[in-house]
Amino acid sequence: MDPLRHAYSFCPLCRTDMVRREEGGTVRPMCPDCGFVQYLNPSPAAAVIVRRGEQVLLARRRFEPRAGQWTLPAGFLEYDEPADVAARREALEETGLDVEIADLFAVHHGMLPPDRSVILVVYRAEERGGSLEAGDDAEAVGFFDLDDLPGPIAFSAHRKVLDALSAEARERKAR
Repeated sequence: MDPLRHAYSFCPLCRTDMVRREEGGTVRPMCPDCGFVQYLNPSPAAAVIVRRGEQVLLARRRFEPRAGQWTLPAGFLEYDEPADVAARREALEETGLDVEIADLFAVHHGMLPPDRSVILVVYRAEERGGSLEAGDDAEAVGFFDLDDLPGPIAFSAHRKVLDALSAEARERKAR
């Protein structure tokens, strides 16, 4: 993956041709005239884990990338939106369920195909109301047993979360 393929060709401040120079130990797009540096940062996203007993809520994607595959209810943060607010909003938009954030579960790095770097902030959440129905960019939603998940799961960060939930469930059963 070449993050520099997302580099500006021209400086957004003064319109000079951008160059690539080392800054802070990394080659970055920079403007030789005004000094603007383009930092190619990951995009923040948020997801929720909503449980009904031993089952977990998943949504089947309506759109690419990975249309038809399953994920936790999740999406990108708006510019001025805290991650927990984005997680609640995405749950409502995709599943029709109003949720309350309980706690932070995990933070994972992943890739949105073809090459968008993403930081996924995952919260545990409790169902507080609403009506379970696919909405927004989901074509189906449902609660599934951790040992009988639909497939495939679209993104590696979501698979890591589901694997961790399965490990927790196995640990509880072993006690």
